[in-house]
Amino acid sequence: MKQRLLVLGCGFVADLYMRSLAVMPGIEIAGVFDTDKQRLKHFCSYWNLPLAPTFEALLQSAPGALVLNLTNPGSHFETSRACLGAGHPVYSEKPLATTFPEAKELVDLAISRGLQIASAPCSVLGEAAQTLGQALRNNTAGTPRAIYAELDDGFITQAEYHKWQTESGAPWPYEDEFRVGCTLEHAGYYLAWLISWFGAVRTVVAASAEAVPGKEGHGPHAPDLSVATLFFENGPVTRLTCSFVAPHNHQIQIVGDAGVLSCDEAWDNDAKIRFARRIKLRRRLMESPLKKRIRLKQPTHPKVRKWGAAAMNFMLGPDEMLSALAEGRPGRLSGDFALHLTEVTLAIQNAGEFSGAQTMTTRCDAMEPMPWAQ
Repeated sequence: MKQRLLVLGCGFVADLYMRSLAVMPGIEIAGVFDTDKQRLKHFCSYWNLPLAPTFEALLQSAPGALVLNLTNPGSHFETSRACLGAGHPVYSEKPLATTFPEAKELVDLAISRGLQIASAPCSVLGEAAQTLGQALRNNTAGTPRAIYAELDDGFITQAEYHKWQTESGAPWPYEDEFRVGCTLEHAGYYLAWLISWFGAVRTVVAASAEAVPGKEGHGPHAPDLSVATLFFENGPVTRLTCSFVAPHNHQIQIVGDAGVLSCDEAWDNDAKIRFARRIKLRRRLMESPLKKRIRLKQPTHPKVRKWGAAAMNFMLGPDEMLSALAEGRPGRLSGDFALHLTEVTLAIQNAGEFSGAQTMTTRCDAMEPMPWAQ
């Protein structure tokens, strides 16, 4: 029996979910809605999906079905709240909300209604993140002492982003991207991995700034560069950098007593995980240039081919949540996880120049590995 899913929003990211859906058997789209009628019609025609004429009709078409909230970030709070109020669990695109009080209200509402709520990104459930997690549990690099993680996407304002569009014709939402900012949009790709491995962040020491002013579109624009030092309750000190300025770099390096674990691309579920053992060569201390590939037993999960800058299965999150709902268990991407991820991300984004050390008020436990990674 197929599990039913409702889709709210037909913008740029929606096509990425539909491409991923093609490799995920057992999920049926019961209805789709978008306030842009022309876009809605074109999207549903392209993907051969059932169109709902109104938001209310969408929610009524499959009572209690999981809603995949793909609206613009500024609409996440209002639309997710309406879905929860109508008795629907929600999987939201990132961010869960653009302010912490709104994110907390959503999680509290879900709890009060006996519903589940989760948010992207779900690459934490992918093979690369799960392989690194297993390597950490196996002590492959010894005790981890420091982590450097980079999420730099190049000098975006000089890119030809007006030409970026999905296969069904949705343009890249540059105004949203510049208003919401690289940190709120992208920090979660590595933050989710880190929190899944080590649990809650205790303290954030960060700075953020708009390094390139005068971006196209209506402002105010969010910081386009942030640098954070994260102190975990049970993990190594971590530096995380996000920008729309520095050359493309999505590398993470986990420095342990015995060597360095690394991954070069957060946006590729199939990215290679490597271990470089620390060696002494004559009087020189170095990491071995002969890196060992770390692999999980196959199969892991369905993969999608690269499109644009990413090779990610965007349906891993909704699929895991549907499984959790069917099995009557909490999802791995729980409300607590989403809320803590949101608080840490906002602390980094809003740090500015003078915020100093910020103590987190939420917490969550480390994530249970996927069955094929245990």
